[in-house]
Amino acid sequence: MSPLFRFFEMQFMKTPIVTRDLTRQAPHSPRERVAGFVIASRAVDKCRANLAGTPGEYHYDCPLDNLLFSFKGITGEQFEAAVQSSTDYEEIGSWLQTHGTTRTPMEIKAWSDETEAANPMRNPERRSHFIESCSRLGLNPQMNSAFDLLEADDRESFRRQPV
Repeated sequence: MSPLFRFFEMQFMKTPIVTRDLTRQAPHSPRERVAGFVIASRAVDKCRANLAGTPGEYHYDCPLDNLLFSFKGITGEQFEAAVQSSTDYEEIGSWLQTHGTTRTPMEIKAWSDETEAANPMRNPERRSHFIESCSRLGLNPQMNSAFDLLEADDRESFRRQPV
C-alpha cells in the first residue's frame, strides 16, 4: 500500500460511531476488528447504547468486554471515557494502541485469532450452558465458537422482533 493511499485512508475513510439503539438492532459482531482487536467494535456499540439508555438486553462491561479490557490492561471506565470522546472507530483503535498494556501487532493478532476461535466446550464451568445455548439455536457445540453463538443469538433475537 502506498504512503499516499495510507494517508488518504487515514484522513478520509473513517468509520463514524453511530449510537445504535440495541432494542432495535444488534451491536457489531465480536469478530469485527478495530485496530486488530476483536470485541472492540461491539464493546463501543454497547457502551454508547448504555450511555444513551438503549442497551436492550445487552450489557456493557460484561465478561466478553472484559476479555478485551484485561488483554489491554484497561478498565471499563477508561474505555467508556475514550468512547465518549471519540467520533469514529479509528479513534478508538488509536486509543487502544496507546493506552494500557503495550501490545505488538503480532500479539494483538494472536490474541484476537485465539479469542475469535475460542470454544467453551473446553471449559468445564461453561460447557453445559454452551451446549444448551447452541442446541436452542441449532448450532453444533463441537464445531462452533462462542462468537458463532453470539452472532446466531443476535440474528435470532432481532428476527423475532416486529418491524
